[in-house]
Amino acid sequence: MNAHSPTPRTEAVLFDLDGTLVQTRIASWTVFSTINDRFELGVDGPEQYFDLFRGNVYESIAKLCRDEAQAAEVKEAFLALLRAEYSPPLVPGVGDVVRRLAGHCTLAVMSSNAMQVMRRVLTDNDLAFCFAHVFGGDVIPDKRAAVRTFLADSANTFGRRCSADYDEIGLRQAPDLASTVLVTDTAGDVRDAIEVGIRAVGVAWGMHSAEELVAAGAEFVALWPQELTAHLLGDAATLPPGGACAVPPAGGGAGARPDSGPDAGCGCGCDRGPDGGLDPAAAGRVRRDRRRIAAGAREPGLPDTSVPPARPGPQDELLEAVRRVMRR
Repeated sequence: MNAHSPTPRTEAVLFDLDGTLVQTRIASWTVFSTINDRFELGVDGPEQYFDLFRGNVYESIAKLCRDEAQAAEVKEAFLALLRAEYSPPLVPGVGDVVRRLAGHCTLAVMSSNAMQVMRRVLTDNDLAFCFAHVFGGDVIPDKRAAVRTFLADSANTFGRRCSADYDEIGLRQAPDLASTVLVTDTAGDVRDAIEVGIRAVGVAWGMHSAEELVAAGAEFVALWPQELTAHLLGDAATLPPGGACAVPPAGGGAGARPDSGPDAGCGCGCDRGPDGGLDPAAAGRVRRDRRRIAAGAREPGLPDTSVPPARPGPQDELLEAVRRVMRR
């Protein structure tokens, strides 16, 4: 929609979580309806609740309360219930889009939700290490402040490529206003992005309609997740995926079963051990394997978007010695 005109190069993408990355209309209303009934806030149904997101949701909820004390109590109760019960499903196709963008851009995610919820959602969907920055509503409730915090960070050029470590080379251009994009499903977020000075892209599957997002100032509204890749990457969207995020685990692609043995991971290319827990040794092997595969898989003449392989040296010999000891 409204978007086949040339757009500036995208260096950083800030995603809203609820309604953009995850399906939230039913899950969020189910949680809020409990708070609404408990505090008698007078919200009659889901559509009236969705209207609260036309601005900052906590400011909108506060206007329903009799005073500041009740507003603080309602916010605390709402966040507590979200931490305990909110676990919405991922929007179909979004995971692939995030991994594709992570090979080209620094990614962040923002939400009015609690950090605990964001961690649960992102780790359950194996997307946690695609994002370099996470801003939760219990840390920075105002998304304008979150965007400004990101832009002011001198290290905001360093991203994550679907592994626990951050980039260790400073060759990427630091994101500025013209190269930073907020992707969201609400008109309030679009207006916040424009107020700060960055670009705004909407998605049509969330809280607000495409028409509302365009009226708020979105430069483009995606009808399908894959349109985000085409709009944000431009001609680069036709290139083979780059970086560790795009490389399947060694020994098989999606759906491959994990190998047996003490060194086997979960088979999905993440940093988990056979029991599903985080395994530092496995994480290191995964990152090194991904980098080697990414380097070998590039076709001649295509730009190198992968993370460079580790330099050989004495540290490699030391690591191998440690591994031998650990295996005994």
